Amino acid sequence: MEIRFLGACGEVGRSAFLINDEVLLDYGIAPSDPPRYPIDGIRPKSVIISHGHLDHTGILPNLMDLNPEIFMTAVTRELAYLLGKDTLKIGERSGSQPFESADLQRMYTRAMLVDYRDEFDLADGYRATLFDAGHIPGSSLIHLSEAGAKGLSLLYTGDMKDTATRLLSGSDNHYPSADILLVESTYFGEKHPDRRELEKAFIESVRETLDLGGVAIIPCFAIGRTQEILTLLYQHGIDPVLDGMGIEVTRHFLAFPAFLRDVKTLEKAFGAATLIRRGRGRKKAIEGPSVIVTTAGMLNGGPAFYYLKKLHEDPSNKILLTGYQVEGTNGRTLLEHGYLDIDGRIFRPKMALEQYDFSAHLDDTGLKHLVRSMCDRGVEIVFPIHGEGTEDFARWIHEDIGCDAIAPTLGESIVVDLRP
Repeated sequence: MEIRFLGACGEVGRSAFLINDEVLLDYGIAPSDPPRYPIDGIRPKSVIISHGHLDHTGILPNLMDLNPEIFMTAVTRELAYLLGKDTLKIGERSGSQPFESADLQRMYTRAMLVDYRDEFDLADGYRATLFDAGHIPGSSLIHLSEAGAKGLSLLYTGDMKDTATRLLSGSDNHYPSADILLVESTYFGEKHPDRRELEKAFIESVRETLDLGGVAIIPCFAIGRTQEILTLLYQHGIDPVLDGMGIEVTRHFLAFPAFLRDVKTLEKAFGAATLIRRGRGRKKAIEGPSVIVTTAGMLNGGPAFYYLKKLHEDPSNKILLTGYQVEGTNGRTLLEHGYLDIDGRIFRPKMALEQYDFSAHLDDTGLKHLVRSMCDRGVEIVFPIHGEGTEDFARWIHEDIGCDAIAPTLGESIVVDLRP
């Protein structure tokens, strides 16, 4: 089996992995400024998408002239289409579009919907199965097998979380073994805090801001994090203002209740929130005290810019980041250097800044447990991807478990031949 690594090598973002020049696993964008794309010039016959985040599906429409067969879960298709429309809007403003509207429409109509645990056949005899990855609604681990008795098998984790959140129940842990493991590495070397203690500290901070008459700005990923934070706030008696793409994403999630842990609570939380439609109501929302849940989660655009420009001078206001901040994003720059670049202007917010690890990924303990258990079950080589510490992770796998491990580099092609 030959694996070509088109992105997500020593970095978070632009996941794309080509198997035998025929099967493509994900095709995403890195949400930096400017965006980073995976290596192109490929001609896959089949594409399987692990989930609907931009860094895993964002550039898929660009392949539609090749007419590949496409597989994903039902909710992933809706998210991929929604993000594609947003990418087109951004491209219109910047004058650079990575694909056309017709490409996006073809992607939507060509996508074949797959249920978890149902085997399906691809071109040239490949067979695949999706398993619930517990990351966002519709997220999947991908198990892929080559044709023939001597064909190799591969398990690709996509992005994965094995413990429950308020939105999801955690991953399906009853997936088969494989010869090869492609494992996400986002939080290698980092341990997630206790979820209950994290939620307690977060709610206390929000209430502290409200008590001071301030505005708590909670930048959130529209897909997954917005709905989790919305539910958490509701269950603590806090009804926020909701702005940005998270509104439409929430409606999509509610249309697919089988992918959610507690659809009724999300419905109630969404119903209790004040929705900002086409910018109407933003002026009133910033009068405070108030809580505003808004995109973008890494402060690279969206309604968050409006609120930050209006509120950044007042130290009684607060920014509560809720997720990973990729290198090259405004959120990462704010954390490391204390400033933001908004539409070409530099802002140094006087607002309090806090970051909370509401991660939907495995942490160091979870990653090590996963790799150890998979190697015990027959995995012979591991490729850590989608993380900034992949070389250290590969070294740990080799030294502590005794399993072959390689941290691939961008554009590298590796042939795996496990014959004796």
